Amino acid sequence: MADKHYPDITKEISAGSRILRKDIPDVMTGFSAMAAAAGHDGALDKKTKELIALAIAISTRCDGCIGFHTDALVRLGATRGEFQETLGMAIYMGGGPSLMCAANAMTAWGQYGGAES
Repeated sequence: MADKHYPDITKEISAGSRILRKDIPDVMTGFSAMAAAAGHDGALDKKTKELIALAIAISTRCDGCIGFHTDALVRLGATRGEFQETLGMAIYMGGGPSLMCAANAMTAWGQYGGAES
């Protein structure tokens, strides 16, 4: 776990995504449009939606998703308490494997400069 550096993980994925945007633009444009539509403020605000996305990232064990959604949550001003309660729900729903990914998410929180309290 300690050897993962989430800013590097997301940087590598972003580089690969740029290639995909060039090579399969219709797919990537469609995915981007879906992400934008799902992420709009509506009945739920963006931060709440990002907290949900983080929980799903943990349950699907996706390091890239953990990195991107943790970064977004830090930028949106999520508190450490909100972040950790989301991790708690993900652990509850996903058991031991989600606990391992939640521990990784705490590493990502620190790497993106999330607040200590």
